[in-house]
Amino acid sequence: MAEVDGTPAAALVLDSGPDPRAPIAPADEPERYIRLLVTDRRFAGRNLGSALLAHAVQETRRAGVRLLRVDCWAGGGGELVAYYERHGFTPAETFLAGSWPGRVLTQRVG
Repeated sequence: MAEVDGTPAAALVLDSGPDPRAPIAPADEPERYIRLLVTDRRFAGRNLGSALLAHAVQETRRAGVRLLRVDCWAGGGGELVAYYERHGFTPAETFLAGSWPGRVLTQRVG
């Protein structure tokens, strides 16, 4: 959780794999999986998402795990996928959850 002047402003949930209800296969090695990254738009431009992603990398490394994954909406113009790419993630696979287009991205940490 990231706070700004005591106000919750962003949150990240890190787990050991994707939501089992999602059409995403677990990795064939230990992983950490970002299940949620959300920021309050009132705090846009403060790099809170970037800070939480850096924290996820540190926690993955601290756990002795080398693979960090995340999934996101892949629709529109691909802006969300590009956001994760700017933070060191590489697109790995696409999926559909009903009509919702998704993309899994990976990052090797070490």
